[in-house]
Amino acid sequence: IDPTAIIGEGAHIGAYVVIGAGVKICKQATLLPHVVLYPGVQVGSHFFAHAHAVVRENCILGNHVTLENGVIIGADGFGFAKNEKGHWEKIPQSGPVHLGNWVDVQSNACIDRATVGATVIGNGSKVDNLVQVGHGSQVGENTLICAQTGLAGSSVVGNNVILAGQTGIAGHCSVGDGVILTAQSAVSHDV
Repeated sequence: IDPTAIIGEGAHIGAYVVIGAGVKICKQATLLPHVVLYPGVQVGSHFFAHAHAVVRENCILGNHVTLENGVIIGADGFGFAKNEKGHWEKIPQSGPVHLGNWVDVQSNACIDRATVGATVIGNGSKVDNLVQVGHGSQVGENTLICAQTGLAGSSVVGNNVILAGQTGIAGHCSVGDGVILTAQSAVSHDV
């Protein structure tokens, strides 16, 4: 635990947890073994992180957020551009992830950090196992994103949406409030 980290009262810190510089954790947090919080992370009250969850640098999580085993919040987005020789070069991914209050993220889901701006998951939304939320995406409140769904970068998903299992949304597409996409739907335009 870095000496500059602030840990709220009532916290439980499990074995092999790593808490980086400048991390702020509010009261009643539970971090089970092998959880890693990179420098600059801010976490609200009643945070619960299961073993091997990782929150990358400068990400901000609200109150009552639960991360299941193997979740990665704020990994680099999949941003590459070809250089003059035709080789892929990495584009820096500097924007954080913001999770609202009462957000649950299930096992082995990945919510990528943004190239610019932030990737945002709204209050009360739930993200299932093996979901990929691409860099710079925006998800509204009380939305369900079911298993193996993929949101390409800069997707916008409204409030009270249900994305059933294996739904795919192409980059820069918008899905409006209250939309239900059934299993294995593919969206290549705004809905």
